[in-house]
Amino acid sequence: MSFYEDLKVYKKAKDMATYFEEIVRHFDRYNKYNLGADIRKLAREILVLIAKANTRRLRIELLGKSIDKLEELKIILNLAKEAKAFNSFKSFEVSTKLVIEVLKQCEGWKEESEFPKR
Repeated sequence: MSFYEDLKVYKKAKDMATYFEEIVRHFDRYNKYNLGADIRKLAREILVLIAKANTRRLRIELLGKSIDKLEELKIILNLAKEAKAFNSFKSFEVSTKLVIEVLKQCEGWKEESEFPKR
């Protein structure tokens, strides 16, 4: 087992990436290869950044990048909703909730790393 697999935020980010792999399959052809590809790529990038953030040396910087990419992902999810790429509103709703959960966990971890309790 890798050193990051027990992290709650890593598990949630992996759930998010796995969910996006599944829902993008149901996008129409145009959105699958445009917005869907962006969603899947960002989710994978976020997962890797979180795994790397488990090492103390670059944690704050990597969590900052994760937070930026999560905000970008929220924007793309909203674009996909407007483009009617999701096959149901429920898929969009679950997607957004997953991103917000990972975002909150990353923000909390970053804040804890910046201002550790003594």
